Parts: sequence; C-alpha cells; structure tokens
Amino acid sequence: MDVFRRLPPADQRADCALTIGNYDGVHRGHQAVLARLVERARERGLASCVLTFEPHPREFFAARHGGEPPARILTERDKLDALANCGIDRVCIARFDEALASLSPQAFIDEVIADGLRTRFLLIGDDFRFGARRAGGVDTLAAAAADAGFELEQLASVTAGGERISSSAVRAALAAGDFERTRELLGRPYRISGHVAHGRKLGRNLGFPTLNLQIPFPRPALAGVFVVRVHGLGPQALPGVASLGTRPAVETDGKPLLEVHLLDFGRDVYGELVGVEFCHKLRPEANFESLEALATQIGADVREARAWHEQHPPRPARIR
Repeated sequence: MDVFRRLPPADQRADCALTIGNYDGVHRGHQAVLARLVERARERGLASCVLTFEPHPREFFAARHGGEPPARILTERDKLDALANCGIDRVCIARFDEALASLSPQAFIDEVIADGLRTRFLLIGDDFRFGARRAGGVDTLAAAAADAGFELEQLASVTAGGERISSSAVRAALAAGDFERTRELLGRPYRISGHVAHGRKLGRNLGFPTLNLQIPFPRPALAGVFVVRVHGLGPQALPGVASLGTRPAVETDGKPLLEVHLLDFGRDVYGELVGVEFCHKLRPEANFESLEALATQIGADVREARAWHEQHPPRPARIR
C-alpha cells in the first residue's frame, strides 16, 4: 500500500476510486465502506484510495477554539495496518490546517477530489460533510459529479444489535473497559502497537520491569490498568498486565504512556515492534502516597492478571 503525507505529486497521480474520512478505529462500518470501495475500484480498473486527515479535524478545532480533543482509538501505524488489511491501494494523509479547513465545498471538490486525487469514483457514508463549516454534503457532490468527472455512491450505516457502528460507539466501549463490545464493533481484538522504548526504569526499580510504548497523541480512548496479551515477541502471545495513562502516581502533567509488565519474561526487547492486545480492565489510574504503596498495588495487579490469564487461556488458532 502506498502512503502519501500529502496529495500525491503530479507525476504519481492516478485515476482512483476514493473514499474520505478520519477512519479512526477502522471499525466494521468503515470496513463495509472499504470493501465496497475495493470492489468498485476493481470493476473499473482503478486504484482504491483513502483520503484521511492529521490531526483529526475535531482536534484541530479544539486547539483553535478551546475544548477537549476527541479521544483517539488507533495510532497512525495501527490505522494504516488496518487499511492495508482491507485491501486499500493508497492512502493520502492530508495535513488538516487553516488552509484546508477554510476551503469551500466547491474548492475542495476542484482542488482535492478532482485535480489532486484524480477521482473517477467517490464512495461516501450517509453522514459525510466537508468543506468550510461542513457546508458540503451529498447534494453538493451529486451536483458537481458530472462536471468533476466522477461517479458518486452513498453507503448506508452498518448496525449491530440495532446500534449504528461508529467511532463514538467504539470510544464508549473502550472507555467502559468493555472489550467484548469493542471486539464486536471492530471485528477484531483491540490492540495498540509500537516500538519498545526506554523509560525511567521505575518499574524495574520497583521489581516490575516494563516495556514502554509512547502514545503519539494527547488523549487515548482508554486509561487504567489492564490485563493484556503481547504479540510479536515469539510464536505465541505473551501474558501481561499494563498501565495506560499519564502516571499520576509519579508525574504531573505527564504524556500518555503504555507500560507493560510481562509475566515470567526477562529478555531485553528495546526497539522491537510489539502489539498489545487489551483483554480485561482491572482498575482506573490512581495516585499513591508513596512508591511503596504503588509497588504493593502493582503486586496485587500482577496477581489478579495472572489469575485472569490462567482462567482465560488463548484461543487455539483455526486451521484453514
């Protein structure tokens, strides 16, 4: 899959079948759109393309006008992996800034959809809005399609149990620590992946060494202490317990960090790429009056996580 950090340069543009959105989560609703896009692209001999944005537009407007940015579900790495798994040929990550935010709907159609991406087929969801002040919608696109040279198709929302599958529903499930519901909405277990980085070695000093993964945005969609499985360090996932948050017990105004203590594992793995699968929430983040109290709580978390893993062995892989 080709990834562009802006619109493709002129010599790399190709006629495409396009969909546009933030695609945070790449949940089952997104997957339905992407499957239709790939199907339509193949029928027409086009490249399938996703246009997405960084930062999230709501994050941009929160920074400009004040307010809380939306919680993020996926890192960029995990979003791109999920899009690749859906068979997408190319992804364009447009910088969402003042210039892009101020484009009128017609200018967005002319400069981005038609010229910048050479769109010949456009697939949108039923709630798609675009352009300055979100003034553009399906009617705007339908009126412009013929002159801009693209076909337009709209896809209805996907539901599960009578509820629309959305990034907001995924965020709510994650915030509640409901990983079965999250799996239902995503169609897969929830993971965060990244390279193991060096930390302050506090966990090691307390007797519980950790793998540290930086979280590259200010507000992840979940926080607390969790039972996890870690993928990428051997043929089988490894059991562990993890803390995700700003570490209020040891820092003030800290950046989000994922710290994973693997059970019965002692090898140094700095720099390796791992995927942390979230299985069960143990407790929220908390502050402690001393490092001794923190170490006592971590010991209790480890025992509880070990008991959970013993009661929930990994499911055997399917033989196809």
